[in-house]
Amino acid sequence: MKFTSAGESHGKAIVGIIEGLPANVNIDINFINEYLALRQSGYGRGGRQKIEKDEIEILSGVRNRLTLGSPLAFSIVNRDYVNWQACMAPEGADTSLRRLTRVRPGHADLTGMLKYDQSDARNILERASARETAARVATGAICMCLLNELGVHVSGYVKCLCGIEDRGDYLFEELAQAKRRPLFMLDDDAQRRAMALIDELKTEGDTAGGVVEVRVKGLKSGFGSCMQYSTKLDSLLCAALMSVQAIKGVEVGMGFGVAYNRGSAVHDAIYLNDGKIMRSTNNAGGIEGGMSNGEDIVLRAAMKPIPTLMRGLDTIDFDSKLPAKAAGERSDVAAICACEIIAECVVATALTEVILSRLGGDNLSEVKERYARLP
Repeated sequence: MKFTSAGESHGKAIVGIIEGLPANVNIDINFINEYLALRQSGYGRGGRQKIEKDEIEILSGVRNRLTLGSPLAFSIVNRDYVNWQACMAPEGADTSLRRLTRVRPGHADLTGMLKYDQSDARNILERASARETAARVATGAICMCLLNELGVHVSGYVKCLCGIEDRGDYLFEELAQAKRRPLFMLDDDAQRRAMALIDELKTEGDTAGGVVEVRVKGLKSGFGSCMQYSTKLDSLLCAALMSVQAIKGVEVGMGFGVAYNRGSAVHDAIYLNDGKIMRSTNNAGGIEGGMSNGEDIVLRAAMKPIPTLMRGLDTIDFDSKLPAKAAGERSDVAAICACEIIAECVVATALTEVILSRLGGDNLSEVKERYARLP
């Protein structure tokens, strides 16, 4: 399976093409749109979310809600395009409008301008924008339609916002409750303090990042490989998470904690229970030697604070090369809930690629039959 996206933040639409999906997967449009809505939700979001109401339009590859086995193409219209058409239209535009030269630290602006020989950061930021992740969420939700058929489920929650941590230990079945909460935190006190901090940061023109945790339940053992570095499951999942805008760190299982503990406190003991091989703990996060081991996969991703600060950071004007305050685009104070949804979806997409690579199959029945035969 292969996924490709295209589109600018204030262009006509965000589009995607998914190749390699088997035929006869039931595509739940309402489920996909629910995930797109969740990506736009969460305490601390900015004005753009009041304009857009993301909904998927499937252009090809699906008939009567079932995949055909052909490439699935979709679009998500940018409703804000009408306000940007004069300076963004591919047919011809006034590029002097909304020109951006006060490059923003932490963004792709300056490095992208130098790499692509541009004098307007607009030509960089429009694609580097997190708006692109709408396509990743749509794709991940489509992949979940397939994963759910196999009994593989993906969920998560917000574990930390700007140092305020939810220290709870939750069952997988409890994680779904997070999506009904304003900051996707399951601990009431931590969520209350985090929301108060967002209010404080908003008045100061500052921003916050955080940590999201994603878990996968139901994946059988043996996906990924110990034989080649490029096929290790943890490598593929971590790469998927690191590809998301603003993610600067990823952990699997105990993660960096393994460096601070002795081996006897890290590695998961193996025992037999009624003839079934079990592990006493899951510090490995469901992955050993680059392969799934049948336990829940546990991943955490660290999101940096949003680099567009309303008060503006120190920078230079690219034209004059004189000191300046960074330009302020319409922005969020915190987008950690969006990050959690996006993280779930890129994990679901990467898992689907791994599963289909191992199992093959031109239609859903073949895939399910082959998965059922695995131990």
